[in-house]
Amino acid sequence: MRDVIIIGAGPIGLACGIEAQKRGLNYLIFDKGTLVNSLYHYPLNMTFFSTSDKLEIGEIPFISHNTKPTRAEALEYYRRVASHWNLELRLYEAIEKLKKIGDHFSITTDKDHYTSKSIVIATGFYDRPFMLNVPGENLPKVKHYYSEPHPFYGMHVAVVGAANSAVDAALETYRKGAKSVTMIIREKEIGTNVKYWARPDIINRIEEGSIKAYFESTITEIQKEFVLFKEKNETHKIPNDFVLAMTGYEPNFEMLEQIGVAFENDEFRTPKYDAKTMESNAKGVFLAGVVCGGYKTNKWFIENSREHARIVMEAISSGA
Repeated sequence: MRDVIIIGAGPIGLACGIEAQKRGLNYLIFDKGTLVNSLYHYPLNMTFFSTSDKLEIGEIPFISHNTKPTRAEALEYYRRVASHWNLELRLYEAIEKLKKIGDHFSITTDKDHYTSKSIVIATGFYDRPFMLNVPGENLPKVKHYYSEPHPFYGMHVAVVGAANSAVDAALETYRKGAKSVTMIIREKEIGTNVKYWARPDIINRIEEGSIKAYFESTITEIQKEFVLFKEKNETHKIPNDFVLAMTGYEPNFEMLEQIGVAFENDEFRTPKYDAKTMESNAKGVFLAGVVCGGYKTNKWFIENSREHARIVMEAISSGA
């Protein structure tokens, strides 16, 4: 019987493990993928918006070569944190079933079975992309994750979206030799939350015609050699080799529902929890990190949710 099982080995899940260890709690951290799995799937050349000190956990300094750390530096840092604290990790072990039995929880994974007095869900959201739900989305040319520009050299590329990931993909593929880069954007403009050094860059490339952008537009069909979309009331059909659907991601609502977590009656489907303890309406189930924002995935980041770890473990240890 564990005191706590932590689901998600991202930065906030690791922080929860550290805080549990400090308090002498018997814990395990699970992830269906690798350590900091979401960060691993970020674009290879990504630079964080936050400075390195705001990404620190476990009292381990994060030293970066530049003001803004890179993906590679972050992966190295969190590996170092996990090793320093000798965290109890169960990587590549997916949670299949959660069930409350009396005063404890039954946890079934794809490898084993566990029991715990409490559960912390720190699953983030990057593993579950929003789908376009259009004909042809299942074609191999459609990518919901972008890692690097090289595969798109000499290709006609359509980028869907106007947030950071879409802007990065459009700029990199354009600069690394894509034959054409077209942005298909549902909104009226490039996202206002785009990184301050990238937003003027993409706007200038659009204004000069290097990157073609269609605003207030939606894809209607994806074909092997073309993509069809609607711009207001006008339909377009353009040559296309790849569609980079940078449409955003969502939390694992099914896991929350399975364990009895309820949601606020709002447009963001915010899970119900007590901000003083981070305990959800389901007794013994705690939330930490970006999952607390529901569909509002830009509310919680590493820098403003790492404190969740201390709050959660104080609540669990005081009630243990």
